[in-house]
This record gives sequence, structure tokens and C-alpha cells, in this order.
Amino acid sequence: MAAPGLRPGLGRLFEMPAALGRVRRAYGTSQAFAEVLRLPKKQLTKLVFPLQELERHLVPDSKHEFHLKIFDPSLEDIARAESIFTATAQNRIEYLSSAERLDHAPALPRPEVCFIGRSNVGKSSLIKALFSLAPDVEVRVSKKPGHTKKMNFFKVGKYFTLVDMPGYGYRAPEDFVDMVETYLKERKNLMRTFLLVDSVVGIQKTDNIAVEMCEEFALPYVMVLTKIDKSSKGHLLKQVLQIQKFVDTKTQGCFPQLFPVRCFTVKLENQVKVGK
Repeated sequence: MAAPGLRPGLGRLFEMPAALGRVRRAYGTSQAFAEVLRLPKKQLTKLVFPLQELERHLVPDSKHEFHLKIFDPSLEDIARAESIFTATAQNRIEYLSSAERLDHAPALPRPEVCFIGRSNVGKSSLIKALFSLAPDVEVRVSKKPGHTKKMNFFKVGKYFTLVDMPGYGYRAPEDFVDMVETYLKERKNLMRTFLLVDSVVGIQKTDNIAVEMCEEFALPYVMVLTKIDKSSKGHLLKQVLQIQKFVDTKTQGCFPQLFPVRCFTVKLENQVKVGK
């Protein structure tokens, strides 16, 4: 059972042997996922539910500022999500094409989700991690800001198309506004936008412009906090509370719950797997 104060979803996760067996029979799990589920309770909480870990350091009166039960996946939900990103003969995951303008983008019937954010926020790294179970898909990651210059389209089985957008801010493409703003405004099958924000520095002026575009075009979007492993716990908690307040008071179309991500390693029989 979960400790007092932890949400019900954690209780399901901590019932490891029986629950893991059910998930394997229902969906199958990668070895990396299985290794994560075998971590000690404290490490598992920190890795799978980082907001829950931060909540422990809040005073009781401020805990209402965290939206922790809006998105409450079960162990089976997480396994099913992993299966969507697992490449098989029946579930093809592949790069489709790149485009500099909307009229060059592929005409696709399936729903689309796009990832946008400042240059060097970790967008390509996150997408690369999502595709870690599709080894034939190449997602180029660079330490230099502004590496992505075009809109890159990836097919995720029969489910949806994922679009990696160029970063805004430093070294953004000259035609960034025409490219990205037109896509966000006119792409009919765009169902969700993931806006990545650097949790170390918080929401910047350029992020505000991206938020304003999403709000102006009435787009449903999600705020993803990257690099949460780069801050002290106190600094991260301060940033998360500030960003949560911004979402609650300054946005209409943003999903109320934040989604933090970090880099981690899982040792797999003399191999090391890096993910988000």
C-alpha cells in the first residue's frame, strides 16, 4: 500500500510483483521499464512522479497549488503508452518528411501533436527518448542551440503524427514566425501542442510569445518542464510553483497540470539506456 498522503496511483505502482506480471501479460514491457519498476519506493516516486516528490516539501496550506490528481495514470496506462512508442511490424514508427512551410508539409489524415520550445530547451532530446524503442528512427540532437531548422514529421503507428518544430529564440530560423505561426494557426489536424519550458530559468519572454500564440489560436496545449535534474530541490520547487501560478492565472487553453521531465540512466546487462 502507498504511504499516507500519496495518491492512489502510487499505491498501484508499489504493488510490484503482481502488478508487473499483469502488465507484462496485457501489453508486454521493455526491459528498461521493468528495471525502473524494480527501483526502491523512494527512487521510483522521484523518477515516475517528480511532482509528488516535490509535494513532500510543501507546507500543508500550499499543497492545493499542485494539480496532482488530474492526470493519474495506472501502471497499465504507462505500459500501454510504452507500447504505442514501440516499433513493430504492425506498429510502424518512422520519419516521414521535413518542411519549411505549411504548404510543403505532408497531408496526413491522422491527428498530430507538436513539440515547441526555446532553442536548447531539450526538445529533440525528449523526442529522441520517446522514440528509444524505435531504433530505426533517427532524431538528431545537438548541444548547439538552433539545430532544428525545419518542421520534422514522424509517424507513430496508426495513432498520430509527431511534429518536431524549430526552436525559437537564439539562432531560430529566419522564417520561424511564418513557419511555426502558420502551422499552429492553420493545421486542421493539430490536436495538442507540447510547450517545453526550461525549469532552471522558468518562463522567458520568448516563452510568453509562444503561450500567446497558443492562446490566440485557441489551441489545447501542455506545459512540459525540462532539465529538472539540473536544479537544487529548493530552486526547482520555487520555479514549479511560479510556473504553476502562471498557468492557473494567465492561461485558458493550457492543461492545468505540469509535466516535468529529467534525464536518467537504466543499466541493462552492461548497457546503459538514457531516457526522459
